[in-house]
This record gives sequence, structure tokens and C-alpha cells, in this order.
Amino acid sequence: MMQIVLVDSSRVSLKLISQMLQFAGHDVIPFSDGAAALDYLRAGRPIDVLMTSFELPHVSGLELCWEARLVSNEGHPLYVIAMSSNVDGQQLVEALDSGADDFVAKPPVPAELYARLRAAERMNQARRELIRLATVDPLTELLNRRAFFERAQAVCRNHGHAGPIAIVMFDIDHFKKINDTKGHDAGDCVLKAVAAVMRREPGHAARLGGEEFVILLPGASIAEAWETAERLRHAVADLQVPIPSGGTVSATISLGVAHYHTGETVDLFLKHADVALYAAKTAGRNRTVVASISAPASHPSPLDGGHISLALPDPS
Repeated sequence: MMQIVLVDSSRVSLKLISQMLQFAGHDVIPFSDGAAALDYLRAGRPIDVLMTSFELPHVSGLELCWEARLVSNEGHPLYVIAMSSNVDGQQLVEALDSGADDFVAKPPVPAELYARLRAAERMNQARRELIRLATVDPLTELLNRRAFFERAQAVCRNHGHAGPIAIVMFDIDHFKKINDTKGHDAGDCVLKAVAAVMRREPGHAARLGGEEFVILLPGASIAEAWETAERLRHAVADLQVPIPSGGTVSATISLGVAHYHTGETVDLFLKHADVALYAAKTAGRNRTVVASISAPASHPSPLDGGHISLALPDPS
């Protein structure tokens, strides 16, 4: 079953094609106006297929194909099928050049339409797999470094609408010693166990590389980010990770917390957290440090005294 946005200015065609699609088990979101359909696409809702007629009011079918392709380029596989009752070679060329994946004549023949939709499903599945391979760290199945930076840039661009943004960066204490004494297989087991702990927390979790991890927390205050960091710290410290050679391995993490300031780059945002992380390691490891651009703020303190507030110079 796929989510299909269907756009046609003819109420008769809209009803007829909707019935065909629903008969095949698909969910249909119908529009008779191109501008309304475009607003729906831009809202970021999960859509698998766009079927649009050429002849539309306000926004043409060709414009809709082009805009839909921009939406799909943001990481959401979307198969675009253009439709027209006036089939000629020039229209087909224009449709494909505007971003359509396929073209059907109206009214569509049911068997042909269903075959094209099966092809769309196969293509979307292949695209989803390519996106997964390009954005996910293969060992931990968290976002990889490149995908995280893209996600962080998108979140920070919407800072004014999304409220506060915080980040938690950490690495595994003495990870090299685990690899050297227990083997790289054991180290991989620890990395995967830490990633599993991260997935229990809200936000966008990523492995930046090696034993370094990060969670982006849209909508989180600095105090809420500190609480997240401390939950992570205690949860990792409680782990007993089974390893291939037998027995278990334990680990601790050191964490840096920072909050986003309007106008700063993602690199600078992460730099604040990285400086705080370095301070946590030099202060003895297995602790959380909060970076403050101005004076150190007052934050809740954990029972074991693992919190330090670090004042950074104002970048302005």
C-alpha cells in the first residue's frame, strides 16, 4: 500500500482514478488545485507517489512535477507520474524534463496503471536503500557524520520556529584500551551497545567517527540537554557488554553539552560542545560539562557531582 497524492482539475477524473487506486489498496489524497497540492507536498508529509495532470489551475502539472522533485531531493523518495488526455511526444519530453518518472494517458487503463505503480514501488524501495546506505553508519545504524551535519543545518535554519536547540557530544573513555586488550570485535560490541542506549533518547543521534557520538536535541533547553547527557552517562556506566571472546566489558563516557545561538554555524555549535567534552576528559572523565557562552548558568547537579559548567568566550 502506498500514499498517493492525486491531482486533477476534473472532478470526474479525480473520482474515477481515485477508485482505481483505492481498489488496489492504496491511500489516495486527492486535489483539484495544483497550489493546494503543492502546499501539501511542501508540508513534508509521507508521500510515495504523485500523480498529476498537466491541466491544472494556479500551478501547472509541469510546475508541480518540478517542485515535487525538489521535495524528493531532500531525502524522501517520491515517484512522479504525469497524466494527460492529449498525448504527444512533446508533452512526454516536457514531463520527463520537469522531473516526472513516468507518463500515463487519461483515462488510464487499470491493468497498465497497476503495473506502473508496482514499478514505482520497486523504484522507491531502491531509492530508500540508497538513502539508507548514504546516511547511516553501518556498524551502529545511527546517522553518519555527513547526514548529521545536513540534519543539523536544517534544524538550525529553523531555529526561530523550533525553539531552543541543544547538543550533547561524547566519546567513550579509554576506548583504545578496550580495542588493544579485548580486540576490535569487543570494541565494536561496545559501540553498538552505546548506540542502543542513544536510541532510547529523543533527538537525532549520530556517530561522528571512531568512538565519538552526538545527539541533536531540537526544542530542548540547556538544562534538559544536561539531563539527557546524565541519563546517557549513567546508562552506559551500567552496561555489561558481552564480547565474542567471552565475558563482558564495561565502559564510561565523557560528555559536553552546548546550546545553539542564532546565527552561528553548525561547526561553531559543535565546537562549543567539543570544548566542553575536552574539559570533561581533562577533569577526570565520566562526567558532563556544560558550555556557556557567557557566565556559567545554574544547572541541576547530579548526586555524584559529575557536572561542571564551563564558561566560553563570547564569539562576538
